[in-house]
Amino acid sequence: MRQSFTTRRTDTLDYMQSMLGQLRTMAESERCDMLPYLIEMAYVEASDIIRGERPSRVQENKRHRAS
Repeated sequence: MRQSFTTRRTDTLDYMQSMLGQLRTMAESERCDMLPYLIEMAYVEASDIIRGERPSRVQENKRHRAS
């Protein structure tokens, strides 16, 4: 069961990364400035998650939460 979740998750992230790459190329061809940069950041984030270098969720630090 865990193996199938991991495989599905990896497949989904791989697909998302592929789409982000295509969107970045489209944004660059339209001579947008900021949009390709932001899409690239999402692409790198997906890559980091796939490689296990970054968690998929950012957990809040309870000590810094506003009261």
